[in-house]
Amino acid sequence: MEDKYQILLTNDDGILSPGLWAAAEALSSLGFVHVVAPREQNSGTGRSMPITSDGIIQPQLLLVNNKEWTVYSIGGTPAQTVLYAILEITSRLPNLVVSGINYGENLGTGVTVSGTVGAALEGGALGIPALAISLETDPNYYLSHSDKVDFSTAAYFCAYFGHLLLEKRLPEDVNVLKVDIPANATPQTPWKTTFLSKERYYDFFAPQRKSWEESGTIRYEVSKKSKHLPGSDAYTLCVEHQISVTPLSLDLTSRVVLSDFDKVLRGT
Repeated sequence: MEDKYQILLTNDDGILSPGLWAAAEALSSLGFVHVVAPREQNSGTGRSMPITSDGIIQPQLLLVNNKEWTVYSIGGTPAQTVLYAILEITSRLPNLVVSGINYGENLGTGVTVSGTVGAALEGGALGIPALAISLETDPNYYLSHSDKVDFSTAAYFCAYFGHLLLEKRLPEDVNVLKVDIPANATPQTPWKTTFLSKERYYDFFAPQRKSWEESGTIRYEVSKKSKHLPGSDAYTLCVEHQISVTPLSLDLTSRVVLSDFDKVLRGT
């Protein structure tokens, strides 16, 4: 606990995710890592705060990077784990919040759905530098804890960008750094700053069921119709196969001249 930096690490895949532990080991080179993650799978929960979460905190002893750590699972969403961690577990505000490493990329207009991004946004809303990091994987590995996914390169960049966020002061309007790693990346793979693609990255499909009285899950798959612009996060990852680094802001105000928009509404 005497390390220079205090780092809060969470995810949306749950406390047992290998991606979480790859990040924990990598980040431990930068400071003391508090691992506080959802008890169960919480993909797709965004920054939600459902009142149905039980909020139960369960400490566990695990061996990570040859050190025995006390880690915590939370009965709640990724964003809620950030709040529980800061309000009840850590002794002070962390210097950095990291969310990931996620099974699957988080790109385009759907990033607000992502629990990975949602947890980082919660950290950013508290004024803490925040990193959301995801690894491109085969869709068959989404929602899994598969040990067939190699997180080593993503872990390298997790520590790399974590270090940058700890050492550099970001512009006021940058609340989260969203990093997406190509599946076949190496530590030598180039990275570039990108903007969010305005195209939908995933297409959604109705549940396969005979009656509305049956339970049903909305299905999704990577869109085959979207044409992402060069410079966007999706184009950089999917076409150029480079690492996408996107600055995100909590300011969702439309980028219009407000006085002109006011005239549109008033019909003047």
